[in-house]
Amino acid sequence: MRVGPSQDEIRRQNLGALLRYVHLHGATTRAELTNALGLNRSTIGALTADLAAAGLVTEGAPKETGRAGRPSLVVRPESDRIFAYAYSIEVDRLRAARVGLGGAVLDRRELDRPRGLSAAEAAPLLAGAVKEMRQALPADAVCVGAGIAVCGMVRRDDGLVRLGPATGWVDEPIGAAVSAELGVEVPVTVGNVADVAAFAEHARGTAAGCDNVIYLYGDVGVGAGIIAGGRRLTGHGGYSGEVGHMVVARDGARCECGNRGCWETEIGEHGLLRAAGRSDARGRDALLAVFDAADRGDARAQTAVRQAGDWLGFGVANLVNIFNPEMVIFGGTMRDLYLAAAAQVRSRLNSNGLPACLEHVRLRTPMLGADAPLIGAAELAFDRLLADPLDVG
Repeated sequence: MRVGPSQDEIRRQNLGALLRYVHLHGATTRAELTNALGLNRSTIGALTADLAAAGLVTEGAPKETGRAGRPSLVVRPESDRIFAYAYSIEVDRLRAARVGLGGAVLDRRELDRPRGLSAAEAAPLLAGAVKEMRQALPADAVCVGAGIAVCGMVRRDDGLVRLGPATGWVDEPIGAAVSAELGVEVPVTVGNVADVAAFAEHARGTAAGCDNVIYLYGDVGVGAGIIAGGRRLTGHGGYSGEVGHMVVARDGARCECGNRGCWETEIGEHGLLRAAGRSDARGRDALLAVFDAADRGDARAQTAVRQAGDWLGFGVANLVNIFNPEMVIFGGTMRDLYLAAAAQVRSRLNSNGLPACLEHVRLRTPMLGADAPLIGAAELAFDRLLADPLDVG
């Protein structure tokens, strides 16, 4: 009867742990890896040798330290050679990037996305951007996978976009469509944009070191990526985080999901532009114009921004009371709204939040900025490699 993991399983787990550490922290000395992973020096040496032989890391002497004695070798991820493709499908734009092991964005492309564009129409555009990037690839480059961040409810099992009210998508197989267009044998993983952005900020951004985080992402609608106890909270089917569809005003405006009074009808693009008397406008530039007008003293714009800020604080207070996060991050258009109406957000949060839940919560904007969805999508693709580095061809 077998008891416990085999030596080979332990070795593979240790290889994954070491590669993940270097992927997230960058160039790291063997001595630092010994302390961080709790393994002895000879084991660290054997593991780094295996990863170097597989072409995943390099080892070399550090820069001059000024200290006596033999310096510890530095382990670096092979960022230029090992990479993943990342895509972000947003309401008004399509973005593609090549992201190296270690999280560096090595190349990128951006295209306008006409609203109403289907998955079948978007896939060849994304594939075309990738074909351009392939022209600059090193001869020995290895793609380990592709990740897609998309606005909408994404089924975890197969990446089907069940519902994307802001994009008009219903049961769109975006992962399969992109995979078919790429014509390469690499796995394609699909995730909700707020969820993958939270993943990125938790891994290497402003929320690094925080185990309980809410990342609010705004485009036309509003969604949230939730980190609870250090792990992504995705729900049974992968549909958690649809906070924009919390009903906050029972007799409020009609939402694109079919309900009335959803939170995003008050803080999303349509609601804010409507309140500012600019219902015919749309897009982030239109929102920024409202914030600029409010800053210049336009009374109607100021009222719209204050009102949206109050509603933003109202919803954040509810989320803080439910999840007790250490940090709330405002991304996408929620970043713009938060910066324009921080006083209203904090005032409503302090009024409605439970004192015990407010004691340690911090409100922040993304360190990774607009790259958070791309880097998060790449992290989805890298996950298989990091779980078992020697099992990925």
